[in-house]
Amino acid sequence: MLKPLTRRSSQTDSHPHSIVVAGFNDDNLLDIAVANAGSDNIGILLAYGNNTFASQFSYSTGSGSNPYSLTVGDFNNDHRMDIAVANFGTHNVGIFLGLGNGFFTRQTTFSTGPSRPRAITVGDFNSDNKLDIAVANYGTSNIGVLLGLGNGTFSNQTTFSTGYDSLPLSIAVGDFNNDNKLDIAVVNNVTNNVGIFLGHGNGSFEDQMTFTTGIKSQPYSIALADLNNDTHLDITVSNFNTHNVGVFLGHRDGSFEKPTLYSTGNKSYPVSVAISDFNNDNKLDIVVANSQTNNIGLFFGYGNGTFATQVTYSVLTGFNLHSIVADDFNNDNILDIVIASYATNDVNVFFGSFNSTFSDQVQYSTGDYSQPSSVVIDDFNNDDKLDIAVANRNSSNLGIFLGYGDGSFSTQMTYSTGSNSNPRSITVGDFNGDGLLDIAVANEGYGNVGVFLQYRNGTFMPQKSYSNEWYPASFSVASCDFDNDGRLDIAVANRYIDEITILFGDGDGNFSHGLISAIYSEYRPFSITVGDFNNDDRFDIAVANELYWDTNNVGVFLNYGNRTFSGQISNPTEFGSYPRAVTVGDFNNDGKLDIAVANFQKPTIGIFIGNGDGTFSNQVVYAIGGKANPISLTACDFNNDSRLDIVVANSGVSNVAVFLGKGKGIFSSPLYYSTGNNSQPYSVATG
Repeated sequence: MLKPLTRRSSQTDSHPHSIVVAGFNDDNLLDIAVANAGSDNIGILLAYGNNTFASQFSYSTGSGSNPYSLTVGDFNNDHRMDIAVANFGTHNVGIFLGLGNGFFTRQTTFSTGPSRPRAITVGDFNSDNKLDIAVANYGTSNIGVLLGLGNGTFSNQTTFSTGYDSLPLSIAVGDFNNDNKLDIAVVNNVTNNVGIFLGHGNGSFEDQMTFTTGIKSQPYSIALADLNNDTHLDITVSNFNTHNVGVFLGHRDGSFEKPTLYSTGNKSYPVSVAISDFNNDNKLDIVVANSQTNNIGLFFGYGNGTFATQVTYSVLTGFNLHSIVADDFNNDNILDIVIASYATNDVNVFFGSFNSTFSDQVQYSTGDYSQPSSVVIDDFNNDDKLDIAVANRNSSNLGIFLGYGDGSFSTQMTYSTGSNSNPRSITVGDFNGDGLLDIAVANEGYGNVGVFLQYRNGTFMPQKSYSNEWYPASFSVASCDFDNDGRLDIAVANRYIDEITILFGDGDGNFSHGLISAIYSEYRPFSITVGDFNNDDRFDIAVANELYWDTNNVGVFLNYGNRTFSGQISNPTEFGSYPRAVTVGDFNNDGKLDIAVANFQKPTIGIFIGNGDGTFSNQVVYAIGGKANPISLTACDFNNDSRLDIVVANSGVSNVAVFLGKGKGIFSSPLYYSTGNNSQPYSVATG
């Protein structure tokens, strides 16, 4: 995972375009250099070693230079890091020689002709142990090679064509054909390909070979590594216009397979890409900066050249991410990420930590057009393996998937809830005291609660229903012992009649009817949960009330212990938020229950910290982003740090978001996991 970012301004209208990481002052800490295209300079940010950086000091690259890319190397063999920059506006390469104390000489320039150099890299292309420079010349559609003389100066540029109007944007160096001679790779933005120049070892290169990145893909950035452990370099590119990254597996002769594509998300427009091992499993991963969705995408590698579905880490809206680099800034042996934010004129560092990620999803069918609306996880057949129960709203049945204990499940067994009953919500408990888990569902279509008593081995008897006696309204259910008689009861949120019903259990699987008529008119309770909010050893009730803009709240009903409850205590959510799911947990580890709510319309999650007396602090919100429409959430400790985390099902963008708890009731920015295109997840559970 990634911890919240550290931000450093690159100065007003600086428009940082490229970043490089190196040690500039011999303190064994990694520093940052940035090319500021808007302010015509490079900026240096020296590390303090405590996850912070000094304010930027800058070196001019010349008026109108528009520096677009930079790289580092020891160009004069004094064992100090120097900087080379591609000046797009003034058609030259600028060299800043390092003094070893974090300071640099003034720029010396070397012409690249009327070329508009867009990207720059280094390597020893003529095998003389002196660093040379290669640039991608956007304006003249070629690459330029400037051979180093070993004293910080360079020969005149030699050019190699990338093809008519190819407009190369990014460049990288590696040995693609295992001949111990450096080769060059470029991405050609307009001709939609990767170009390979095999080196002769004397500073010259063969003509370009090209490998397509896909029609109208507009490749933007390139990174190299051996992704499948076959000792051959592979290529990863970010495809700006088709919203994916492409992985080209390399052969020993310098050729490559057709790319495998991995989506970065709709309208993400990925720009910069990098490769490293982010989860310390000795398998290389891919990280990409998604410029228009304001997130970082991580593709965790399997070690065979294939990758998991993207996990995203949000940054603040409006960043327009442009360049990304990975390294360990705080010497904790965990990779961190630094990004340049073109629009906000910032350099941002995300510090890495272990390890709250999830594998790709495995799907199990609930039936065509079944529309599963609620899910719970428990051990129904007492085999110490978790099973799944699901309420299938459109097919009007209860589905059971028995677990095998290895993460896989049986095919679904179904139990009818009645034609057009439309079960909306599900809860579990031992309702008849036989030591077997039973199930209750809220049947929206009939306005009743259906109880399925377990027969044995995870099979269930036919439903027995309990009417609400009024207009069909049953929407959400929860179970616990409300009257402390040792028998489980059921609470029902009746959305359309604005009431809560309590069905009191007799311990034999039968229920009697009770009512709390305390939800004010037109509050429309959507979701219900239970917890002891005032530490009196009695279960209280919380509901998410949504409909009209002036009545969006979380309602709390305190249990008096005699089958009666207090009137509703309202805790406002955001104006027009439409809260649709509620869950409880101790999010700040103070021994008092707190409440989390999914605000469907904003979209956000809201946290209400409990005071231990049935009252709560004002809501603190965490953005989910986009048109997520969060509709279900639950709490669990996913990373074993003794702090509760929250997972949310986002029906509008077909993913789940995980908010990792940081303690004190505070949460990190969300991690996103796709549930599949147009899957519209409706319920989430953990186990």
